Amino acid sequence: MPVRGVRGAIVVNADLPESILEATRDLLTEILRANPALEPEDLASIFFTVTPDLVSAHPAKAARLMGWSQVAMMCAQEIPVRGDLARCIRVLMHWNTDLPQSEIRHVYLGEAARLSPDLLSSNR
Repeated sequence: MPVRGVRGAIVVNADLPESILEATRDLLTEILRANPALEPEDLASIFFTVTPDLVSAHPAKAARLMGWSQVAMMCAQEIPVRGDLARCIRVLMHWNTDLPQSEIRHVYLGEAARLSPDLLSSNR
C-alpha cells in the first residue's frame, strides 16, 4: 500500500498552551473532514513543526488528547525564514492509503492559506 502525505497549517493567536492545542485540534479535525477516508489507525506517523515563537506546548499533545495514542508523532521547530508567518503550526501526516495523490486534500486554515495556495482544499 502506498504512503501519501497530507499537509496542513494554521496560525495561532498567541503562544499559550490552550491556543496551540485548540488550533492543532481544529487543523486535525478539518483534515479529517476534508479526507473522509482517513482513519487515525491508517496513519504511519505525523510530523509537526512550529515557528520559533511557539514554545509553550507540543502540537502532538492535541492529537493525543483526540485519542490518537497509537500514531507515531514528532514535533520540531520550523526553520526561521525572514518574512514567513509567525505563530504557525504545520503538519505532515504519512497516510497508508490506496487513494491517488490527486485525491488527497491538504488543509491550510486562516492566514496559513497563503503558504500553499496551490494545494488548498479548505480555507477559513
